[in-house]
Amino acid sequence: MNLRPRTEEEPDLNLTSLIDVVLLLLIFFMVSTTFVDESRLKIQLPQAGVERAPDQQRDPIEIAVTASGEFRVDGKTLLNTSPTTLSAAVSKVAGPRRDVPITIRADARATHQSVVTAMDVVGRLGFRAINIATVNDPSTKTN
Repeated sequence: MNLRPRTEEEPDLNLTSLIDVVLLLLIFFMVSTTFVDESRLKIQLPQAGVERAPDQQRDPIEIAVTASGEFRVDGKTLLNTSPTTLSAAVSKVAGPRRDVPITIRADARATHQSVVTAMDVVGRLGFRAINIATVNDPSTKTN
């Protein structure tokens, strides 16, 4: 039996390889990172003015759809609810320009088909700026 106490060795941690890996990762990330030099960007921001743009000088054409399905173009009631009548009235008001915005105002009780007909007519005429608004007709209030 060996009764002499053993000499215990201190555990030795070799950190050299860990430091090498960390430094290699640091170099990799430094090389692969792109830095944005914001002082080189020349941006001219738009400024707001009180004057309307030249393409918006005209007021929008308003098409109103009543609860009974009748059309009104700029406040003038049309003779019938035919799409050709609506097309002729809008063409007459707009003239040759097709960049004029169109606003379709429909009564809350107007049929969906009447509104779609107005949108279809305006789209076929070549208008692209179409706004839709809904209103309640005060003359047909229900209690």
